[in-house]
Amino acid sequence: MAITTIKGFKDILPREIETWQRIEMEARKVFRVFGFKEIKPPLMEKTELFKRGIGEDTDIVSKEMYTLMDSKGRGQTLRPEATASVVRSYIQNKLYNDNPVQKLFTIGPMFRHERPQKGRFRQFHQINAELFGDPGPSSDADLIIMAMHLFESVGMSELTLNINSLGCQDCRPQFREGLKSFLGQYTDELCSDCQRRAETNPLRVFDCKVKGCGEVVVNAPSVLDSLCNRCQDHFNTLMDYLTGSDISFTVNPMLVRGLDYYTRTAFEIQTDRLGAQNAVAGGGRYDGLVRQLYGPDHPSIGFAIGIERLVALLEEQNNFKTDSPDLFIAGLGDAASKKVFFWVHELRKNGLFVEMEYELKGLKAQMKRADKLGAKRVLIIGDDELASGKGIIRDMVTKEQGDIFLDSLVENLLSE
Repeated sequence: MAITTIKGFKDILPREIETWQRIEMEARKVFRVFGFKEIKPPLMEKTELFKRGIGEDTDIVSKEMYTLMDSKGRGQTLRPEATASVVRSYIQNKLYNDNPVQKLFTIGPMFRHERPQKGRFRQFHQINAELFGDPGPSSDADLIIMAMHLFESVGMSELTLNINSLGCQDCRPQFREGLKSFLGQYTDELCSDCQRRAETNPLRVFDCKVKGCGEVVVNAPSVLDSLCNRCQDHFNTLMDYLTGSDISFTVNPMLVRGLDYYTRTAFEIQTDRLGAQNAVAGGGRYDGLVRQLYGPDHPSIGFAIGIERLVALLEEQNNFKTDSPDLFIAGLGDAASKKVFFWVHELRKNGLFVEMEYELKGLKAQMKRADKLGAKRVLIIGDDELASGKGIIRDMVTKEQGDIFLDSLVENLLSE
């Protein structure tokens, strides 16, 4: 029996990897101009970090984490999300001493044991950005604008920005109790998961995809009706910043984030092309998390972008073309093929993407391979060309061809 990948894990093949690389390249370019610096936390952390940071009553901690015990019985978990890890590093390394406002990003894999579906896997990859040290709505807007700019820079279209406010430690508990009371009237209409959530984490019922649960929460009280004056002012100012920046958005009072640490601003960037799981990015403010993880009381906001979902959407749009050789050199005969080998490597050292045929083959076979690779030009060199000191160079797009001197061939090609 053949050995295959584990369910929910997948190979990223060469035909896909260029899209991944270009997404990461664009992300790094955008983050740089917004002042964000890269950080790389480890893939595995102490289980306590996620229990305390994400919340023991969340589905992630209670059902989805990949945890193992070391030889001393200590829990160690493959990270299910990046924010807790970045916050732990921010605290442990006292990054706040370098700059009162820290802007960090990380790109890498996460792990959750959940049902695989379109654009969602058990090993998945995210682009995460986190901003520490500023409590105001201007940093919320700055982060959201950066996320929208990143999607624009990779060629994404037809996206919808949804925003909401989840309140703060002063006004959110009152809403939470009112929501629990409301959901208690509809226990029999909720799925088994939401029956449990209604007691332990009632806001998560808003995020359930079961039809019956969705019908119940349509009539639930709105968190926006319970905001204190400070939270309302914060949300109003955020909307002013987005409107003034020509960022379209929808206020969605049913939008919640799946983790306990979010406060005030919550947002998702959505598409209608991925089925029920329609978010391609999501984030929000988590002002209490640094303190909750035994650090200073520093406000924070962040977001995550699912790379697999973004790749799937870009491939549908065919926005990224496969990288193809600048030049294919076809060598005909032993002497020419040896010359070709050395020329190819000299050109590669000078930054040109050049391909050749390893075996001795006829011109027809080599032209066919060059065409399949999508080579922009083909240089043809056989015994006659070596004798005359001139090779034949053919443009594979226009089909025009001419001669090129083989003496100082590398310099001649590089100067064109």
